[in-house]
Amino acid sequence: MNVLLQNKWAILAAFEVLAWSSTFFMFYARYAIQSAFWFKVSVILLAITGVIPQVIMGIVNFIGTRQLDVFTLVIVLLILYGATLGKKHVKKLDSWAQTKFGKKA
Repeated sequence: MNVLLQNKWAILAAFEVLAWSSTFFMFYARYAIQSAFWFKVSVILLAITGVIPQVIMGIVNFIGTRQLDVFTLVIVLLILYGATLGKKHVKKLDSWAQTKFGKKA
C-alpha cells in the first residue's frame, strides 16, 4: 500500500489518460465501426479505468493518511464533476463524435 501512496498522483494521471482513451474509443466503436461488441468492451474499459479506480484510490489514500488531503479532495471533485457537469460535456463530445466518425450516406 505504501507504493500506491507514494505514486498516487502518477497512478491517478495514468488512469485518467486511460479513461479518456476509453471514452474516445467508445465513440469510435459506436459511430465509426458501429460495433455493439466493441462498444460494450469500451464501456467496461471505461468503468475499469475511470470511476472504480478513483474511488479505490480515494479510499486507500484516506485509510493510509487518516486525513482528507488535497489528493482525496481532487478525487471527490473528479467524481462530482463526472456526476454533474461531466454528463453535459460527454453529451457534447458524443455529438462531436457522431459528426466526426458517423458513416456518410
